Amino acid sequence: MNIEEVKIDTETIQLDQFLKWAGVLASCGETKALIAERRIKRNGETESARRRQLHDGDIIEVEGLGAWKVVHEKG
Repeated sequence: MNIEEVKIDTETIQLDQFLKWAGVLASCGETKALIAERRIKRNGETESARRRQLHDGDIIEVEGLGAWKVVHEKG
C-alpha cells in the first residue's frame, strides 16, 4: 500500500479536517458518511468519530481511496 505523507503545522488535527486538508474529500461532512459505512481506519482500526484528534504518525486509510500519514511539520 502506498502511503502519502500530509504535513500539518499544528500538533493535532480533527479527522474530518485532515481529510479535507489532504484533498481526499471535498467537505468535512463527507467523513460522516464514510464512517457510517465503516470505510475509514486509523492506525488499522475502524474509526467511529469524525472529530477524532489525529497526531503525528497516525495513518488514515479510506477504503477505495488510499492511505495518508499525518506528519507534524515542526516550525
